[in-house]
Amino acid sequence: MRPPWWRDLALLPSALSGVFLLVGYSLEWSGLHLPGLVLQWAALLAGAYTFVPGAIRRLLRGRLGVGLLMTIAAIGAVLLGHVGEAATLAFLFSLAEALEDRAMDRAKEGLRALLSLIPDTVRVSRLAGDVTLPAVDVRELDILVVGAGERVATDGVVVDGRSSLDTSAITGESIPVEVGPGDPVAAGSVNGSVTLRIEATADGRDNSLTQIVALVEQAHARKGERARLADRIARPLVPTVLIAAALVALFGFLVGDPSMWIERALVVLVAASPCALAIAVPVTVISAIGAASKFGVVIKSGEAFEQLGTIRTVALDKTGTLTRNEPAAIDVQPAAGIDREDLLAWAAAVEATSTHPLASAITAASELVTPATDIVEDAGHGITGTVDGRTIRVGNTRWLDPGAQRVAAESMAAQGMTVVVVEADGQIAGLIGVRDELRPESAETVRMLHAQGIETIMLTGDNDRTARAIAAQAGIDDVRAEQLPADKAAAIDALVKSSPTAMVGDGINDAPALATATVGIAMGLKGSAAAIESADVAFTGHDLRLIPGALAHARRGRRIMTANIALALAIIVVLFPLALFGILGLAGVVLVHEVAEVIVILNGVRAARRPAALRQLAAASAPLPEPART
Repeated sequence: MRPPWWRDLALLPSALSGVFLLVGYSLEWSGLHLPGLVLQWAALLAGAYTFVPGAIRRLLRGRLGVGLLMTIAAIGAVLLGHVGEAATLAFLFSLAEALEDRAMDRAKEGLRALLSLIPDTVRVSRLAGDVTLPAVDVRELDILVVGAGERVATDGVVVDGRSSLDTSAITGESIPVEVGPGDPVAAGSVNGSVTLRIEATADGRDNSLTQIVALVEQAHARKGERARLADRIARPLVPTVLIAAALVALFGFLVGDPSMWIERALVVLVAASPCALAIAVPVTVISAIGAASKFGVVIKSGEAFEQLGTIRTVALDKTGTLTRNEPAAIDVQPAAGIDREDLLAWAAAVEATSTHPLASAITAASELVTPATDIVEDAGHGITGTVDGRTIRVGNTRWLDPGAQRVAAESMAAQGMTVVVVEADGQIAGLIGVRDELRPESAETVRMLHAQGIETIMLTGDNDRTARAIAAQAGIDDVRAEQLPADKAAAIDALVKSSPTAMVGDGINDAPALATATVGIAMGLKGSAAAIESADVAFTGHDLRLIPGALAHARRGRRIMTANIALALAIIVVLFPLALFGILGLAGVVLVHEVAEVIVILNGVRAARRPAALRQLAAASAPLPEPART
């Protein structure tokens, strides 16, 4: 677990460098030149400690970067007697690097949250009775005994028992899955109310859940290799400046005045040092990230912010992202002669004591709930009870034939609902359609994204019929349903190859896709820890309209960042010939650099201003309209 920034030892050298530099300059301006010089040297060494060793190691491996150019520029400034300037360069660059490294480390955390879905121990059936083993010791063909409410330790097939499984963390399926003998189950699923015996089809160390962890790790490794914008610019800049300075010094030997031309070569190095470039990106990123956090968007790194401004495609998970992840009874179809309220009251009465997730949706739809008597639950099928002398059965269409209401049942299913049949004294009393409803702002969010020229795609582990029904309401045409975590990651990988793609999700099943995307966005505080840690951006709120607002904010910040980089490069282009031909000495070069840095900082601070879309969202006080219910 990372310590708070004020206790992070990785930031200590940069902090000491800044303090030494400030006090050193103060002493020098007070006339205490020697103590001031000593503290400036201390600031230089503290700052250089954070990047000089790494720059040298990369150089030995044949890799160049801004760190090497900053190292040489600092050495040049020291050789010309300007220790304070060298210390300033070292402090600014070390601080930028330390903050970036700390932010990027966030992406590598949280994998323990994935593995926490696997229980520490598991009961295994043996000839002599059940024994408890560490989950990692489970082997293929072992018979697991999974009690009510327990998690499945590894992938397997049910050999005995019928129950419902909560697979939302693994597949994104919002409605529990009914399983019985012969049905496959995935590691990390939560068992319902009936004990299951499951034959393991994978070892405890190598199953679908551990593969999710591996996918996340691989995606982060690929992301770590992406160079930041400043580094990409520095690659051709560093060798060009070094070659130019070497040629200037060599020219001095050829004309017989090596001392003057060596000094001029050092001035050229300082003139070409990327002082403004080193802070052009960090100052913009820090300003923009700080502003984003105020409206509930946590951007974890500078690279994530840069990439967020390039997004052209947004893939959205369904359950818990586009939808509420709270199944509700949205359609009630009573049979002829049956009152709607009676139908709901009967169903709610027998479901009142049930732990099945659909039970809460049905009981919430009835105004008055009086628990039934003589309750008998048939796992995987339904539940029976007595209400006011009537025998009431509530279950799925496989258990209770809808009869004359079959057409209505099929219509409900076509709209993505789970159909619950209610029977009273052997006669079909009606149907209740349960569905995880669309968030009220989902359709508006999709429209806002399309208005920005951004394509939208739905990726979900839910069934195709439900997914397409929800997508149609949201205004999304491209639907990829029944996607396992690896399928989602593969789909995102393909999308990233064609255009910068953001993945928006909130479940553990989304973690590999979030890590694979150009930018992974985790929605809401209710999102799983694994999803939040795997993502590059996390929303502390749950209003989907933050997505287009955040993208607009990042695009504006990227434009400011690009302008800063252009200015920083322009300064180098202008100063280089002036230093080369002796028009400007070191003092003039340093002055221009400092002015450029002030301009870059002031321009970068502009990135803290929120875009109009987010200001309007923050100011909105009217509640969002609820989606219409049948």
